[in-house]
Amino acid sequence: QVPLVESGGGLVQPGGSLTLSCAASQHTLDHYAIGWFRQAPGTEREGVSCVSSVILNSGGTSYADAVKGRFIVTRDTAKNTVYLQMNSLKPEDTAIYFCAANTGLFSTCVLSSAEYNLWGQGTQVTVSS
Repeated sequence: QVPLVESGGGLVQPGGSLTLSCAASQHTLDHYAIGWFRQAPGTEREGVSCVSSVILNSGGTSYADAVKGRFIVTRDTAKNTVYLQMNSLKPEDTAIYFCAANTGLFSTCVLSSAEYNLWGQGTQVTVSS
């Protein structure tokens, strides 16, 4: 069973918006730092955004420079879901987007994939006219 499940990807025109969701059935996401990563064909996986553990680090956030001011990461505790709201999308945002959790104690928000040990299968985002 996949520990995390992403949804919300799709095809959108440049300038449009999408909201991705990251849900878990066997883990309480508030306990963990959650990261969003993306990988385009022929490129390495890169960190997009993250949010620290609510319990230990008050849910601080961080964003890659490429998405700062356009993407917003939020949590819905009641739904045990983390969202990535993506606005003003550009063709270069096209990639498979993954969410990941760092289940270590005192996990803080970092944009390094090596810090995360639970992953989803990814959802495709395509920005094209």
